[in-house]
Amino acid sequence: MHKFLKVTSYLLVLIGALNWGLIGLFDFNLVSYLFGEMTVVSRVIYSLVGISAIIFAIAEHVYEKKYCIQEEYQ
Repeated sequence: MHKFLKVTSYLLVLIGALNWGLIGLFDFNLVSYLFGEMTVVSRVIYSLVGISAIIFAIAEHVYEKKYCIQEEYQ
């Protein structure tokens, strides 16, 4: 379950980053283009991307803390 959550959150963060890149470079919002301007579906996608960013950051912090501390003492 942990690996599924980590991979899913990584993919959603990647999608969000690509969308922000498109907005910054070309003033093109892919989510709004595909699902409409602030519809229920687009709001759910934005929420999932934000939640995924938090999950991914926590998962990376836990991984770093777990494995980097062990490497220092070996």
